[in-house]
Amino acid sequence: MSALIEVILPVFLVIGFGYVAVWRGVFSDAGVDGLMRFTQTFALPCLLFRAMSNLDLSQNFSVALLGSFYAGAFICFVVGTLGGRFLFKRDWEDAIAIGFCALFSNTLLLGVPITERAYGTDALAGNFAIIALHAPFGYFLGITAMEIVRNQGGSRRHLPWKVLNAMFHNGLIIGITLGLLLNLTGLSLPLVLSDAVDLMVRAALPAALFGLGGVLYRYRPEGDMRAILFVCAISLGLHPLIVWTLGRNTGLNVDEFRSAVVTAAMAPGVNAYVFANMYGRARRVAASSVLIATGGSVLTVWGWLYLLP
Repeated sequence: MSALIEVILPVFLVIGFGYVAVWRGVFSDAGVDGLMRFTQTFALPCLLFRAMSNLDLSQNFSVALLGSFYAGAFICFVVGTLGGRFLFKRDWEDAIAIGFCALFSNTLLLGVPITERAYGTDALAGNFAIIALHAPFGYFLGITAMEIVRNQGGSRRHLPWKVLNAMFHNGLIIGITLGLLLNLTGLSLPLVLSDAVDLMVRAALPAALFGLGGVLYRYRPEGDMRAILFVCAISLGLHPLIVWTLGRNTGLNVDEFRSAVVTAAMAPGVNAYVFANMYGRARRVAASSVLIATGGSVLTVWGWLYLLP
């Protein structure tokens, strides 16, 4: 019970404040858009930039850690896509958007604060190693699959450019890339610039969680419940179960194992809706899956935390 009260509920209360503020008209839709644009385009990229620039690459980029998490993510993408196509009789483009929802955990806005509250700041190295590849891996897989399906019978000469162009218009990927470049070159920022980045970093998570609450108010459930619950089951159950099984059999240390399982257990992130909206496919499933799985994860994450060492 202490994990629920001390670790999970504070995070979801901040989300709840944002939800209620928009519901009661205290905070406008335009305000939510501005806040999310600030966090997604500036504050969260600064957070990732800082994390990547300080990460010990030789210690934290463990093949077993990344292999466990991303093998699980890939399997969930395949299961989600095939389920969308054959269980729910969607066309391939809708099915890929559903698969992307099952793939894309909310590793940053939920995974980081919950891991930090449960195990401390020092336990976040594994989270950030996963996050460094999360957006590049997810978007590369989703965009590549979607563009192949959309261009059946046509020329695929421009496919690599389309994929890279879409990926590097994403602020999170830009922040990760710049942080890794700084890390690899051994350069450091001037003190005044470093302090400015730290100010942005401190604003990132609380602002993003509050904004996420406002975003979730818009995406109230509307139909397609079987497909939505299917995505929720994959995100909250299948993905962490796969990662747990692989992590136990690949020799992850305790911190890596915790980071991998907690991150995998997160609900789909807003990027699931961003991807669906980008292609105009399965938007209702994506939006409602984010909302319902985020609410359901209050209990499922509590369960995973209880089971973790």
